Amino acid sequence: MITMNFLILLLGLVFLVKGSDYFVKAASTIAKKLGVSEFVIGLTLVAVGTSIPELASSIVASIQQASGIVIGNVVGSNIVNIGLIVGLAAFLSPMKTEVEMLKRDGYIMLFSAVLFFVFALNGELSIIESGIFVLLYIAYVFFLFEEGEIYGGKPYFKEFLKYFVKFKYINSAMQKINGTNHNKNSDSGNGNGRIEGGFGKDIFTLVLSCAAIVIGAKYFVEESIFFAELLGVPDTIIGTTLVAVGTSLPELVVTVSAARKGYGSIALGNIIGSNITNVFLILGLSGLLYPIAVAEISLFFTTPVMIVISLILLVFISTGWEIKRWEGVAMMAFYAAFLVVLFYI
Repeated sequence: MITMNFLILLLGLVFLVKGSDYFVKAASTIAKKLGVSEFVIGLTLVAVGTSIPELASSIVASIQQASGIVIGNVVGSNIVNIGLIVGLAAFLSPMKTEVEMLKRDGYIMLFSAVLFFVFALNGELSIIESGIFVLLYIAYVFFLFEEGEIYGGKPYFKEFLKYFVKFKYINSAMQKINGTNHNKNSDSGNGNGRIEGGFGKDIFTLVLSCAAIVIGAKYFVEESIFFAELLGVPDTIIGTTLVAVGTSLPELVVTVSAARKGYGSIALGNIIGSNITNVFLILGLSGLLYPIAVAEISLFFTTPVMIVISLILLVFISTGWEIKRWEGVAMMAFYAAFLVVLFYI
C-alpha cells in the first residue's frame, strides 16, 4: 500500500516537471507569434495555468469550510514562490528585470498582500471583500491588455487604481463581448487576422501540458498529505508548508525551466502574476463560496512574512535591474528561517 502511494507520488512529480517544460515552450512560442511580450504572457497565461492547483485545492477546502487550508495554501504559496522559487531560479541563472515589474506589477503584488492583511484584521475574509478581490483581478487583466501601454512612463500602479475605481474594465469587457476589438486584434498578425504558420499545435501543446501539470500536482499533493498524516503532522502546518509547496511545484518547475532557458521575463512574470492571482482570484473565488476565517498565526505571522518577502523581492528587482545569485541565496535563507520559526511557534 505504502509502496503504491510512493510510486504515485513520483509519477505526479514526473507529470509536473515534463508538463511544465512543454508549457513554457508553448507559452513563449504563442507570445512571439501574437506579438505579445513574454512578460505579459508570464503575468497572465502562465500565471493562471500554474495557479490552477492552488485554485482547485482552495475551492475544495472552501466547500469543506477548511479555512486554515485555504489561507495557508495561498499565503504559504506566495512565500514559497518568492523565497524558494525565485531564490532558486536566480541562484541557477541570474534574472534580468524590467522597470514595469516594479512600477506596475510588483506594486500590485504588494498591494494585494497588504489589502488581504487589512481585510483579515477582523479575523475573517467576507463575501463582499472576496468579491472586491475578484473584481480587482478582472480589472488587472484588462488593464494589462487594454490600458497598460498608453501610460508610457507614468506610475502604472496609480493608474491601475484609477482604472479600477472608475470601472473602466466593465467597458472593456463589454467591448470584448460585442466584438468591437475584433478588427484591431486581427490586424496584429499579417493583416488578414492569421498568424503565419498558425498556432493550433502550440495551443494544443499548451492545453495538454497544463492538464499534465494539474494532474501531476493533484496526485503529488494528495500523496504528500497522506505521508504527512501518516507521520502525524498537524493540519495547520500541512496547509502552510506541504500543501503550499506541493501546489507551488508548477511555479517551481516552470520558473526554473524558464530561467535556465533564458526566458527571464516569463520566469519572474510567472511568480509575480501567480502571487497576484493567488490573492485576488483564488482567495476571492474561495471566499465567495463561504466567508474565510483567518487564524491568528496567519494574521500575525505568515501574512506579515508574505508582505516582507514581497518588499524584499521589489528591492532586489530594482538593484541593477537584475536578481543576482547572492540575492537568490538571501531569499532562500529567508524562506528557511521562516520554516524554522513556523515549526517552533
